[in-house]
Amino acid sequence: MTFNRKDYLARIDLTGAEPAVDAEGLGRLQTAQMRAITFENIDPLLGKVPDLDPDALWQKLIHGGRGGYCFELNGLFALALDDFGFSARPLLARVRMGAPKGGPRSHHAFIVSIGDQDYLSDTGFGGPAPAAPLPIIHDLVQEVAGVDFRIRWDDATGEEILERKTSEGWFSLYGFDRAPVAAPDYEVANFVTARWEKSQFPTTLMMTRLMAEGRISLRNRALRVLGPHGPFEEREIASPDDLAQMLTGPFQLRLSEDQIAAIWAKIEG
Repeated sequence: MTFNRKDYLARIDLTGAEPAVDAEGLGRLQTAQMRAITFENIDPLLGKVPDLDPDALWQKLIHGGRGGYCFELNGLFALALDDFGFSARPLLARVRMGAPKGGPRSHHAFIVSIGDQDYLSDTGFGGPAPAAPLPIIHDLVQEVAGVDFRIRWDDATGEEILERKTSEGWFSLYGFDRAPVAAPDYEVANFVTARWEKSQFPTTLMMTRLMAEGRISLRNRALRVLGPHGPFEEREIASPDDLAQMLTGPFQLRLSEDQIAAIWAKIEG
């Protein structure tokens, strides 16, 4: 496919001068995409394995008014990084979410090199992730939108660990190494993530969208609107109409009535 820079920038609502190939430009791209394109797993929830072909990603995320999960969001972001001229190395990370060790290699992210500095850049981890790239400097506490993050080295696994500061201390998000990955690795990880019985993605609705001052998230029927230091609103989605208003309103998704009805059937119990 041919990357259409104008359409991409319009979709992520990034106006003004085009991002330069520097740390500021990388941050502008990442943050804008995270604000504009919702993290959501509707296709796996409804029994479909997401198509990672670039044309399919473009049709769904740019023209189709949909979001996606990490393999889709960062698949699109890879196209943008390449088009804008960034040097990006894809990686497959092991999700931890507080555990001392990660699970399978099931998360797509990037190491972007700008000059002599490497950055962890990721548009597809959902709610807990930083809204901007992080320089990979071990043990340096870095504040992003009012939240502290750090990347540390783990001798036990030979991984670099992304952590988020919480009221209870440092919380591990995922671990990554510098092992090369190729397109077939992502195809396999995508299929396993979408269909494996031990994966949450086929059974649990998970959605989040970055906003100017926080995030809005939905886990099955549990809605949370969060600021950097706590919730603004927490409630349960009450009905199919309530669900439709949230999906097509704050989450900015273009969905048919049949799709919304199918989502409700999966989460109403």
